[in-house]
Amino acid sequence: MNLPHLYLGITCLLLLGGCIGDDLIFDTVPERVAILNPIDTLAQGSSYQFVAAYYDRIGREAPREIGWKSADPALIDIQQDGLARGVQAGSTYVVAFAMGEAVQTVGDTLLVVVGDTTTASLSSRSGELRTTSSYTLKGSFTLKDTANSLLLQLHEDYQASSNLPGLYLYLTNNPNSVNDALEVGAVKVFAGAHSYSLPTEVELHTYNYLLYYCKPFRVKVGDGKLE
Repeated sequence: MNLPHLYLGITCLLLLGGCIGDDLIFDTVPERVAILNPIDTLAQGSSYQFVAAYYDRIGREAPREIGWKSADPALIDIQQDGLARGVQAGSTYVVAFAMGEAVQTVGDTLLVVVGDTTTASLSSRSGELRTTSSYTLKGSFTLKDTANSLLLQLHEDYQASSNLPGLYLYLTNNPNSVNDALEVGAVKVFAGAHSYSLPTEVELHTYNYLLYYCKPFRVKVGDGKLE
């Protein structure tokens, strides 16, 4: 082997070692049900169609029968298909639930006020990045619902190592895998504020994590949970 090829091989091994880090990686995540179109207020006398989805232990959306209930049917009446009606003024919880893989119920709970108008919930979610490797990854981010599409915004405090080969960004429900994840694209900005426009079919509550991934070596670099 000549010296240039030897140098290249050693460099690749060093990069691979740096990507791996010290953390153990587990493939499963808790099952969950997510209400995909939450609202803060439901107008008295009007109806609203809630939509929810079930995500399995690898973070993938899977077919499940979703059930619905209201903590106080005298305030909000809800049918088993998720169609809710504001009966009288007040506030109560709406629950979406499904039977999980271990024969246990998983669900999502939403506090809804019955008032004068129907208003959507907050149109953004945010989180903090953390490194799970020997490489720098930190900063805050926001997923924001705009008039045209979702916008992923990395803030001024964002910083990532620029010496990684093939660093990619994903939205996922399983921070330990890129299977069934949405590939946002290659990371080209390594410090400061910037943003990504997401496909129109992606909803605010579809994904729970932002994942940075060393694509050539198939190794996780870091992540951040959307709250």
